[in-house]
Amino acid sequence: MPAFWEEPDFDDHEMVHFVRDRASGLTAIIALHSTHLGPGAGGTRFWHYGDPAMAMRDALRLSRGMSYKNAMAGLPMGGGKAVILADAARTKTPQMLAAFGKAVDSLNGRYATAEDVAIGEADMVEVSRQTRHVTGLPVADGGNAGGDPGPFTAYGIFLGVKAAVLQKLGKDSVAGVHIAIQGTGSVGGGLARLLAAEGARLTLADVDPARATALATELGAENVPADAIMDVACDVFSPNALGAILDDAGIARLQAPVVAGGANNQLARPEHGQALAARGILYAPDYVINAGGIIAVALEYLAREEGRTCSVGDVRQRIEQIPGRLRAIWQESDASGRSSDQVADAMAQALIGR
Repeated sequence: MPAFWEEPDFDDHEMVHFVRDRASGLTAIIALHSTHLGPGAGGTRFWHYGDPAMAMRDALRLSRGMSYKNAMAGLPMGGGKAVILADAARTKTPQMLAAFGKAVDSLNGRYATAEDVAIGEADMVEVSRQTRHVTGLPVADGGNAGGDPGPFTAYGIFLGVKAAVLQKLGKDSVAGVHIAIQGTGSVGGGLARLLAAEGARLTLADVDPARATALATELGAENVPADAIMDVACDVFSPNALGAILDDAGIARLQAPVVAGGANNQLARPEHGQALAARGILYAPDYVINAGGIIAVALEYLAREEGRTCSVGDVRQRIEQIPGRLRAIWQESDASGRSSDQVADAMAQALIGR
């Protein structure tokens, strides 16, 4: 594996922290991209990587994305991300999570963590036994922010999809709009339910066919195999699984005028944003549209650090600013001729002093 600073996704990151705890079997990477606006905030991903180099690339790309996401969401937080390298059996123990919590605590507040892929509320509780620099924790009062950020992420994406439909299709409702959703987990499933409630026509797919089939049955939607969802002729393609799907081959397959979904790092490489624009496809930059979850956990964390509470209403009010940010990006894209991802990146970089 090359040195991390030789990786194409290394972007002058402030810190890359390798963690190894032999007793628990923990191997992890914590990457801090920028703390210009505040402590780096971003979730912890638990994943089995066939090639350890992919774990480094994930940590670098995701932490940079969190810098941009937090800045564009108007949060006083920088960008960080952690990946725990799972074994093939996906073994996860309290001892492993405790060791990870100690590693987070050793950074003295420079990084605050939360849920991400394959890490849930119960895992965050285990981590919180070792450090206070953790968020996304369960709350007893349902009126206060806390717990699984997935529903907040889904809500923000729902609002972003509606904004994209208005921008590209001139429709102020998704009723009757055909939306193909890739990924039906916490975020994709939550998005599907919100869209279905407004009358959207849905086609669903997931690497777990049973999950997609069950949700399709619940919502009266269609479902297709996971490898066929990008070929569906539809109004909106909404990627809500893992990233890097929008490469040369993936973009050529699309039969939708809009791409708007919650997956992180959807563009395989920076040039693929321009490739979407060249096809006339409206793209909602992923770290702008999917900011609902980090808004929820960041506001929860900041409130707790200041000894106060944060309500669900406060969080939803901040999430409801996402469509306006997207409109500003698309307007600048139209005026400048730059792709929407280039416009968003320039805005974010200015905010973090890059």
